[in-house]
Amino acid sequence: MKLFAESALLPEGWRRDVRFEIAADGSLAEVEASADAGGATRLAGPVLPGMPNLHSHAFQRAMAGLAERPGPRDDSFWTWREVMYGFLGRLDPAQIEAIAAQLYVEMLEAGYTAVGEFHYLHHDPQGRPYDDLAETSRRVLAAAGRTGIGITQLPVLYRHGDFGGAAAGPAQRRFLNNPERLLRLVESLASDRRDDPQVRIGVAPHSLRAVTEADLIALLEGLAGIDGTAPVHLHIAEQQKEVQDCIAWSGQRPVEWLLSRFEVDPRWCLVHATHVTEEETRRLAETRAVAGLCPTTEANLGDGIFPARAFLEAGGRLGIGSDSHISVSPVEELRWLEYAQRLTARARNLLTREGESLGGFLYRWALAGGAQALGRPIGRLAPGCRADLLVLDPEVPALLGRQEDGLLDALVFAGNVNPVRDVMVGGRWRVEQGRHRDRDAVFESYRKTLKSLAA
Repeated sequence: MKLFAESALLPEGWRRDVRFEIAADGSLAEVEASADAGGATRLAGPVLPGMPNLHSHAFQRAMAGLAERPGPRDDSFWTWREVMYGFLGRLDPAQIEAIAAQLYVEMLEAGYTAVGEFHYLHHDPQGRPYDDLAETSRRVLAAAGRTGIGITQLPVLYRHGDFGGAAAGPAQRRFLNNPERLLRLVESLASDRRDDPQVRIGVAPHSLRAVTEADLIALLEGLAGIDGTAPVHLHIAEQQKEVQDCIAWSGQRPVEWLLSRFEVDPRWCLVHATHVTEEETRRLAETRAVAGLCPTTEANLGDGIFPARAFLEAGGRLGIGSDSHISVSPVEELRWLEYAQRLTARARNLLTREGESLGGFLYRWALAGGAQALGRPIGRLAPGCRADLLVLDPEVPALLGRQEDGLLDALVFAGNVNPVRDVMVGGRWRVEQGRHRDRDAVFESYRKTLKSLAA
């Protein structure tokens, strides 16, 4: 397949008259600028690399908006978590798949072309493993396959209820595994999907609250025997209470504790890392791990604000995720990443250098960080990378008259109309003229799922 774009964002910058040749395996075989269209199919607007979404809990899309009424005590992440526990207690594997498919359709239509699925809902409502340990993981992978989104599946090790190996509560029983059992699940998935370029398997120790040091060591050692380059994602320092509890347990803050005991490197993604000191910010940046930021969820939960400006100035790497899916929009995540910094500093245009496009800077950084965190050849329109691309609608009012990085400034900061027209993932069109090809059928399954849950 050959495609032609009058304008496209390539690794070296914006280029005109770009011809793409796509290989049979869905990768980009050739990318040539200043080219003749020849017999290539002309695309309808400017072309961008598809955005990776590095942090997702798919089932939470169906509960978005259910925790927006204050209770008798101060609401926080911890009270929201109780609502979440009540919701997930009823989900069966088919419903998990239907919710994930609906979410992935929404992601694709918004411009996300890959997802990191931080998947911890492993067992039945009584906490009993299914006959296939990977039953629910396979359901989520099936949803990704049906909708066409690329996926990095991150089965979660969740063993304890708090720091120091405290016992988990009844509401957490669907999550629980020991390292040995979780590694069997990971090995099974990795073996089945070894030759699938749309799937990568990693692991996610849930948090320092949910695993002990011995658990984490066993998980990493076992993973090395399966795939020594696999992504490792971890929730960390999301809430102040978490930090205080970690200090009470260990005498150290969560990021401080982790970096003093483990060799964190570029295959790691530390999700949230909201509450970090200047020293932790600098040390985290030096690891070249990715900070996985989810600004709309972090705002919805009242978590706090990551020190993104200091982190980037220290050479840090970041990417974006939609986490609880209170919003499914890369534009909104990028916008609020900057806006939170503005509200803190009471100043503007904080996350880039003088004279540089802020929208262009944020989009490029999120592409690079997301691709690194998901461990797949994505986020770049270059030979050997997956053919994941977005075609913007040039008739969207906010984009009229904008070119190159000015287009990205308008994309991020000028309105809420979705400007994504067409979406290709792995060389196949998944969204055309703003609609996913299976939108109606997926939505009908989702509608039946919500009706069943409501009953």
